[in-house]
Amino acid sequence: QAQLVESGGGLVQAGDSLRLSCAASGMPFSRYVMGWFRQAPGKEREFVAVISAGGGSTYYADSVKGRVTISRDNAKKTAILQMNSLKPEDTAVYYCAAGRTISTSATDFDSWGQGTQVTVSS
Repeated sequence: QAQLVESGGGLVQAGDSLRLSCAASGMPFSRYVMGWFRQAPGKEREFVAVISAGGGSTYYADSVKGRVTISRDNAKKTAILQMNSLKPEDTAVYYCAAGRTISTSATDFDSWGQGTQVTVSS
């Protein structure tokens, strides 16, 4: 059974950086596309970034492009979301997800973590 566990969230000030990690188990990690999504209070879950199984392709939401980098270490079964120049509007619960195809749609991802809270104060 696939399990994804996020970590690294917290309370930071605008302009700070955070590094979110997603540790995977119970799945052939290197065969899965990994994505990051976020959900702010009262809003729908939205796409943040996605990386191909081999790590060679990445895509980002326009709202985070240039500030966020997604990466993965298949040997360690870990996906990383490095976030820089954080803004108050980045405040949300951040989820990692595993899927079979590169997509920006949450419905294309099969397994989800429990989420980690990121709060950015102004």
